[in-house]
Amino acid sequence: MTDSISARETIAHLRKEIERHNSLYYIEAKPELSDYDFDKLLERLISLERQFPDLVTPDSPSQRVGGTITRVFPSVQHRQPMLSLSNTYSLGDLEEFYSRVAKLLVLEGVHEQDMVAELKFDGVAISLLYRNGLLVRGATRGDGLQGDDITANIKTIPTIPLRLPDFGSLFPQSEESEIEVRGEVCMRKEDFEQLNDSRPEEDRFANPRNATAGSLKLQDSAEVSRRNMSFVAYYLKGYDGEDTSQFMRLRQLEKLGFFTGAHYRLCHELQDISKFIKDWDEKRWKLPYETDGVVLKLNDVRLWEKLGATAKSPRWAIAYKYAAQQAKTVLHDVVFKSVGSAPSLRLQSLNQCCLPAQRSHALPSITLMRSSALASCCTTG
Repeated sequence: MTDSISARETIAHLRKEIERHNSLYYIEAKPELSDYDFDKLLERLISLERQFPDLVTPDSPSQRVGGTITRVFPSVQHRQPMLSLSNTYSLGDLEEFYSRVAKLLVLEGVHEQDMVAELKFDGVAISLLYRNGLLVRGATRGDGLQGDDITANIKTIPTIPLRLPDFGSLFPQSEESEIEVRGEVCMRKEDFEQLNDSRPEEDRFANPRNATAGSLKLQDSAEVSRRNMSFVAYYLKGYDGEDTSQFMRLRQLEKLGFFTGAHYRLCHELQDISKFIKDWDEKRWKLPYETDGVVLKLNDVRLWEKLGATAKSPRWAIAYKYAAQQAKTVLHDVVFKSVGSAPSLRLQSLNQCCLPAQRSHALPSITLMRSSALASCCTTG
């Protein structure tokens, strides 16, 4: 009995410490432990839980290690449709969107239109469902109406809380107390490079987003855990307790233990939006994640339903996308493995040495396996 009580206290302490160090590493970027020391903490927790299996809980950090094999991912209905946003590459289109929202708001008797500018992380959208603070489901976007249940894989992502720490202070406790959190699963540039370095050259991923999409649907959650993905939260919806301001909802998400990307701004006029977009066009390259634009949302969440949506996208939000990165390439060699086979082309960027160091990760030597690409590559200046 004494051993069980002592183990319970030790396990509770280890869980608290592991989650604290997870937050310091992934969210605050202020690690206090080396990877080796962190792994030792986790190993000790797992060892104790094996000795006292009745003390294992669904929200234990040991559940992030994975090991579940999922042969089929069942389909689940989203509580509300996960709509895709309208995209634009033009500041002129952005001004038209801003004016269009202003006119719609006037019809609702509203004459202020504060908007929230958020960085657009290049990842894969998912939905998380929490019941009384405990994660009970994680699902892909799918077709927007229903997605695949990938809960076992979602639990391996360190920046997704298995239990919300301050849930009771923000939301009422009851048997039906559920909230939904949405966001992007993505992969840090450093983790993406390490993953690709560990794979044969012909099996390497083109970019972090492709690597993330493929990883989320792996059958072995232990392998998903080794991919070291991250989650950036941008949406919070509960029946009671959430703020009516998108800006404050992002703050609430942070209080609940989520990483929001940290870089978002409440904009009172169009000039504020333009400045945010311009500032981050260069600063984004210094971030550890791939970002490809800025998302603008009407700050007053109560107006989202009133403005509604088209068949494909909401009228209260838009995504401004930065121009795609471009670079000239040089053809180093063409290799034919056998007669009649498609050649392998080895290319390297001519501009790579001229780009900031943060950008060089996106321009590795690559192998193309389609012979039809040879002509177009050889004619590139």
